[in-house]
Amino acid sequence: MRFLSGIQPSGNITLGNYLGAIKNFVALQNEEKFDDILVFIADLHAITIPQDKQELRKNIRSLAAIYLASGLDPKKCHIFIQSEVPFHTELSWILECNTYIGEVQRMTQFKDKSKKEETHGVSTGLLTYPILMASDILLYDTNLVPVGKDQKQHLELARDIAMRFNQKYGDTFVIPEPFISPKSAKIMSLTDPEKKMSKSDENPKSYISLLDDINIAKKKIKSAVTDSDTKVKYDIENKAGISNLLTIASSLSGDTIEKIEKDFENKNYQEFKEYVANLVGDLLADIQEKYNKIINSKELDEILDEGRNYATYLASKKINKIKNKVGLGRKL
Repeated sequence: MRFLSGIQPSGNITLGNYLGAIKNFVALQNEEKFDDILVFIADLHAITIPQDKQELRKNIRSLAAIYLASGLDPKKCHIFIQSEVPFHTELSWILECNTYIGEVQRMTQFKDKSKKEETHGVSTGLLTYPILMASDILLYDTNLVPVGKDQKQHLELARDIAMRFNQKYGDTFVIPEPFISPKSAKIMSLTDPEKKMSKSDENPKSYISLLDDINIAKKKIKSAVTDSDTKVKYDIENKAGISNLLTIASSLSGDTIEKIEKDFENKNYQEFKEYVANLVGDLLADIQEKYNKIINSKELDEILDEGRNYATYLASKKINKIKNKVGLGRKL
């Protein structure tokens, strides 16, 4: 059973990214049902919008270090940089030739992101990157892929492409299934708890970066938008801000939301926010200490080299099989 996932190295890896994804990757390392776990840095996806090249390179390395500082163990999983395995783009072209333009044009994320990029032009990559995402998944015979609501459409496209290809050329691809962790937490904006926490938010008070100054991160929690009530109670419709902080507290402490509600039933919002701020501060202190030790180390490069070599080994075998099915090359 193979599990695969990747995150874009766009800087400001947030508490939401950690609790919604990375923390779960770490937990999966110890599950016996997985024979193989691949976690990559999706740098090719990052260039669908303009990037400063030095900043991008810095962010690629930074994300790799954050993976390790967060608890990913290179003895239990393989971490690699997407662009260092050229078969991702080679397969993507083959899949593009087996995908209908209407399928990618109706992707909700394309419609949303293209509106934001209209001022300096919408790249073709913004339209076709769901096919590259399908390539990422199908290249490794991935069984399970973690998906949130915003990525569900893309996994469905990958499945459709795989089934069409199998029908046309014979059994080639494993049909991937969505993986939704029961422990996955959806973390919302601290300034607008109706929206998901996002590193692209223009208001830096809306999100917490894993590399934020700890005191600043605590202040963000303490200034998080709540309601005019004083009761610490999970009520997503009427108390979205407090509900979001309860989710963060539960995810970091390991306690149930019900237990935390009981612990704070006779306390005010200020006391509760202080508690959540300290939990966040402790997490950031632990991650940043490990991050600072590994970010410029030889060990980080060795881990990325091993991940690249392993991914290349798997991908090269797969791409040769695919090219043979399609009829590419000189083989008769």
